[in-house]
Amino acid sequence: MRTPRAWLRLVAVLATAALVLANATPAQAVGHQKIAGTGSSWAANAIDVWTSAVSSNGLQVDFTSTGSAQGRKDFGNSTNDFGVSDIGYQGQDPLTHDTDLPCPLGTSTNCRDYAYLPIVAGGTAFAYHLQIGGTLIRNLRLSGQTLARIFTGGITSWSDPAITADNNGRKFPPLPVIPIVHAEGSGSTAQFTTYLANQYPSIWSSYAGRATETEYFPKGKNMVAQTNSDGVMNYIVSAAANGAIGYDEYSYALAKNYPVAKIKNSAGYFTLPTQFNVAVALQKAVINHDPTSKNYLLQDLRSVYTYGDKRTYTLSSYSYGIIPTSATDSRMITAKRQTLADFLYYSVCQGQAQIGPVGYSALPLNLVQDSFNQIAKLKAADPKVDLTSRNVTSCNNPTFTPGNLAHNHLADIAPLPPSCDQAGQGPCGGAGDPGTQIVGSNGSNGGSNGSSNNGGSNNGGGGSTNNAGGGGGATGKNAKPGAVKSSRAAKTVINPDTGQPVTVSGSSGDGSVVGQSTELADYRQQNMTNVLASLAALELLLALVAPPLVYLLLIRPRRRRAS
Repeated sequence: MRTPRAWLRLVAVLATAALVLANATPAQAVGHQKIAGTGSSWAANAIDVWTSAVSSNGLQVDFTSTGSAQGRKDFGNSTNDFGVSDIGYQGQDPLTHDTDLPCPLGTSTNCRDYAYLPIVAGGTAFAYHLQIGGTLIRNLRLSGQTLARIFTGGITSWSDPAITADNNGRKFPPLPVIPIVHAEGSGSTAQFTTYLANQYPSIWSSYAGRATETEYFPKGKNMVAQTNSDGVMNYIVSAAANGAIGYDEYSYALAKNYPVAKIKNSAGYFTLPTQFNVAVALQKAVINHDPTSKNYLLQDLRSVYTYGDKRTYTLSSYSYGIIPTSATDSRMITAKRQTLADFLYYSVCQGQAQIGPVGYSALPLNLVQDSFNQIAKLKAADPKVDLTSRNVTSCNNPTFTPGNLAHNHLADIAPLPPSCDQAGQGPCGGAGDPGTQIVGSNGSNGGSNGSSNNGGSNNGGGGSTNNAGGGGGATGKNAKPGAVKSSRAAKTVINPDTGQPVTVSGSSGDGSVVGQSTELADYRQQNMTNVLASLAALELLLALVAPPLVYLLLIRPRRRRAS
């Protein structure tokens, strides 16, 4: 029979075991710590949507839009936890030779290990301020060649014959053109100049000295340089900027309710950078799928520039996260990696459903999966990072639907442009008239022939009540792309100035095509996990310790007295 001292030793052993079990928290109990990122202002409005969404679930993510070039430099200098850039590391800028390496400033050693992952798609848009007789012009059209000449000093007046031709004979007054460019190393500049160097090499090389891309726009006479996307857009909308035109992601113009130029594509149509047109265009993006390449998952957009689909927005592209992948990264600990993994998971999964109305376009299925695979490198660096319950098909992304994962749904339902947006016709709408085009209704099946004046052609027209015009409606499995006008009460309309769905008074149907965001999935609430773990440990401890204590303190003394 055990002595009291033996019982006490047993109690101590059991208590120690219970405490060990309490501290052996499972992998999913990994905590979070605040992280900071810097980089692309082109992508910043989408990132702001996501950081706001995850903050309510306890994730603290700070992002500062410094420009793509600075974001990559910050990453190389280990002054951020992640970067965001519209292009990859260049080694040096092709035009200015500015150093661009994932290494501490001025060195090519001790470089930081990293991986790229696509996080958002969008269009580089050309916001403008053209006010005539007190009316803001909202239906400007420009060809790529006209853009190239404007931003290289070849066109200096809004009355230039090239602008008149783009707008089908509509002549603007001789107001000076004021090109607004980025002052910082900008991904927007890189995307625009890559397009210019590829499509208009003689125009661009005669201005820049070489037919090559650059993040640092060579500022010419009569140009105004502003820092970051907000700086560019704020200048354009200012009262003193009549005649200005600049470039940036579409979301900045939408936020200011300012027009952007419709840009001519290879099919001869002038289009906007809507989520639909961007999705169509990026079907032709060539993604580097060589996992051994330093440019793994980066984009080649040359086929996008020449895509012959009428709906294409020519200057469509992706933006990328840059994440640290070394197990010995000086800035990273398990809690930071977990925050980064959860934030990126939300961004490329549920978060994609939120960005269409803001002015971006969702990633297609294959790139979401690629991003998942890149996020997994955080766990490869630190096995304590929890990546459970990550299923790409649960993302509620508007580009793919259950049972039809092989198709880009957003591109499939993209409406055709109206015929008044074709070169030699139009332009659509009046000088200050935003206009609307019906792109969907309460019906589900595409009708017969659409109005030839409104882009319906043979792809879904004005059907009867039971077979209403398919347009861009998302609900009809047989609906086909098209844009038709209707005298009936519309259910979903597209504003040609913004390319966004507009609710029409009296609407009773739902033609929504953007995914609905769901609750943030799979975030581990660390505080609750700790509470539950502690309660379980206490329960185990009581179960182990209580019986011998009861015996020692109550039953055994009574037996002794009885004997």
